[in-house]
Amino acid sequence: MKQYNAIKAKHPDALLLFRVGDFYETFHDDAVKTANILGIVLTKRANGAASEMHLAGFPYHALDTYLPKLVRAGQRVAICKQLEDPKRVKTIVKRGVTEMVTPGVAFTDKILEHKSNNFLAAVYLADKEHAIAFADVSTGEFLVGHGNLDYIEKLLQNFSPTEVIYQRGKRKDFENNFGAQFYSYPVDDWVFAYDYTYETLTRHFQTNSLKGFGIDEMQEDIIAAGAVLHYLQQMQQENLKHINSVARIEEEKYLWLDRFTIRNLELVSSPHEKAKTLLEVIDRTITPMGSRLLKRWILLPLKLLKPIEERHDVVDYFIKHTELTDALIKILKLIGDLERLVSRLAIKKVSPRELVQLKKSLSQIAPLKKILSSLSNKNLIALGAALNDCEQAINLIEATLSDDAGVALNKGNFIKSGFNQELDDLRSISTSGKDYLLKIQARESERTGISSLKVAYNNVFGYYIEVTHTHKDKVPVEWQRKQTLANAERYITPELKEYEEKILGAEEKILAIELQLFNELINDVSTFIHPVQSNANIIARIDCLLSYAAIAVSNNYVKPQVTDSFNLSIKDGRHPVLEKQMPLGEEYVANDVYLDSSTQQIIMITGPNMSGKSALLRQTALIVLLAQIGCFVPAKSAEIGLVDKIFTRVGASDNISSGESTFMVEMNETASILNNISERSLILLDEIGRGTSTYDGISIAWAIAEFLHGHTSRPKTLFATHYHELNEMEGSFARIKNYSVSIKRSREQNFVFKKAGERWKRA
Repeated sequence: MKQYNAIKAKHPDALLLFRVGDFYETFHDDAVKTANILGIVLTKRANGAASEMHLAGFPYHALDTYLPKLVRAGQRVAICKQLEDPKRVKTIVKRGVTEMVTPGVAFTDKILEHKSNNFLAAVYLADKEHAIAFADVSTGEFLVGHGNLDYIEKLLQNFSPTEVIYQRGKRKDFENNFGAQFYSYPVDDWVFAYDYTYETLTRHFQTNSLKGFGIDEMQEDIIAAGAVLHYLQQMQQENLKHINSVARIEEEKYLWLDRFTIRNLELVSSPHEKAKTLLEVIDRTITPMGSRLLKRWILLPLKLLKPIEERHDVVDYFIKHTELTDALIKILKLIGDLERLVSRLAIKKVSPRELVQLKKSLSQIAPLKKILSSLSNKNLIALGAALNDCEQAINLIEATLSDDAGVALNKGNFIKSGFNQELDDLRSISTSGKDYLLKIQARESERTGISSLKVAYNNVFGYYIEVTHTHKDKVPVEWQRKQTLANAERYITPELKEYEEKILGAEEKILAIELQLFNELINDVSTFIHPVQSNANIIARIDCLLSYAAIAVSNNYVKPQVTDSFNLSIKDGRHPVLEKQMPLGEEYVANDVYLDSSTQQIIMITGPNMSGKSALLRQTALIVLLAQIGCFVPAKSAEIGLVDKIFTRVGASDNISSGESTFMVEMNETASILNNISERSLILLDEIGRGTSTYDGISIAWAIAEFLHGHTSRPKTLFATHYHELNEMEGSFARIKNYSVSIKRSREQNFVFKKAGERWKRA
């Protein structure tokens, strides 16, 4: 307990799993938490009232089962292992914390989601501009960005980190700005010192400066990134070679989606049960890397024309070459999660089976490279040229490991026969020794006339001869009795002991040599971490673009024309999610939308409930977003002038816990829009002003529409409303147009909808 208390004092905030023999034990308050979370028995031990304590534990081999439950419950777990072999130590075995596992620092597959990143974030709250850094130790991704509080909150929403660290002295500021929606942990303020974090980063990357990463002059970014690395190192993560660069999240490259818009458009998640998200509709990716990248593409749409066009061109090429896509899909199905495999390699927690999986995945790079290099699309040729076939790494694993290598290192038998002569010789001794034991059994059975005699083994006294009581009078005098059972006696002989030493000695040496050879292999293959990560990124990009092509073909999407203009023209546009949820046999009613900054800047849409006003707003935003992530769109045709910001104010909600009514939430979100608009903004407003009285609501909606119309930026706006009084604005404001949805009941008792000036359309 003295040893336990000393280790616990170093990790007071963590739940300490203390290895004792074949169990991980917890004590005192840790035991109470563990028992409650895991549903295991809580016991007490007492040597008098003063030393009474709670205990709870589980077998050491069940760690992979119980650890994920503890981490998902928001616990920081310190794993304390025995650092010495108990057989060779006469005093108390030396113990120490070998790993810290928290929600944001985890490698276990049972904790991680294959289709999602597991980001740890560091938020640095400064006086003016703030910064945030994200690191996923399971993939090696390391990103950093800076901006105002709204931008930091947007990035937190986009990347959804499982753990956020921040300055201990800024606890109140952090909680006031970001609430309790993320699992967070305060870190000492000195960790966020510029000099310390700069040195931490340059030491880790082994560089003299940070100019090569484009952040050398960005003090806040450096502090946030350095704090992340410091925290990882504190979590006993010393092998971080796979985190070999840091990339800036460049705000100027990506379309702005605030947290309200991400929520309202249900891009990657939905608060509604059984609701489908845009991600679910367009995700046809094959690899885990591709799925994770697609989610990031959706949340960070592009706003630069060239990279958007490059993605569209590749998707178009895939659609026109179905044999190519079939061949690529076949290859991608054979590639595993390269990012996470190579990360486990970097921290030296990779199993023999995982290295064999890495070899099989890398073996697909050469045929993939060959296919891409033979194509006529310059973007795909460039991707193929950037692939590294990692032939040397493949050969190393192929030469060293058996194809059927297992997961457990302590069971051995994963090094290939013929790789090491000494190992082969010892294996021969081990195998022939066991054969010899069978010969001893047959010989002694014949010599003594004991037909049921058998040679067996246990951990107490090694190899022995077992004879039933029926034949014990036939036992030779030179045999030494070691144990009496209910039905038999057990004996040993000098000959058995001699062969036992040979066999067991050989088995111990075999395991030691296999472990040594495996560690050497890990070190050799670790030199390919960066090329493998680069391959993983390229494969993820190809996977996403193949997913776009597949969805375009199956859902009848078209290639949008994205331009530098300020116009938005969509012909027969459809809602990509709603159209997939239509009853069988019913078609989605397509709609046209046209917006520009000179003639039709604002469209007022009026009509009854359930007539599709909100759907039209959302589908317009989703079509623009799909176009700017490089995907084809659900429409007959679409010409989209680049949009740099999408704002939405849809749906009624309140925030009672923070003292905000539905009306207050609506006004705050609307104010955020009006304070951030630009000439390329797309604004979607759904029934603004409904959270208050009709008279006040109309006044607010009118004032907002008038403000948007008079704003120098002339942002494109769709405004859905029940206030028909707003129709009068069309006569007073040049760039406001009104479209209404009428309704009647047909003979078949179906509702039929009509947009002003158009033919009747069945719903």
